[in-house]
Amino acid sequence: MIKELPESTESVIGVEISGKVTLEEEKAWIARFDQAIAAHGTVSALVILGENAGWGVKAGLEDLKWLMTHMKNLDKIAIVTESTIWKWLIAVDAQFAKLVHIGERHFTPDQIEQAWAWLKS
Repeated sequence: MIKELPESTESVIGVEISGKVTLEEEKAWIARFDQAIAAHGTVSALVILGENAGWGVKAGLEDLKWLMTHMKNLDKIAIVTESTIWKWLIAVDAQFAKLVHIGERHFTPDQIEQAWAWLKS
């Protein structure tokens, strides 16, 4: 399930992901991000990954396809999770993101206010 966070703005979108994301949910969120990109050119995202967050194969492929075609429209991505594994993956991915001019950082749940401030700066 994907739920939009109330702190979201037009160009800084926060979501919380819990459980398995379906293809329909993924397509709905892609449409939300496309709408924000159409209005602002670039967007930033805060993504809270719950303990059981995951994607089905089709939803994951749809997400990856969208990401590969919209990298130029992403400014910053803040991933909020307690998982040490995600923290390591994000550290590696952040190096790639830098190459395509996307800021990406890991935050723990107790740092969510810092994550929002970083995205909006």
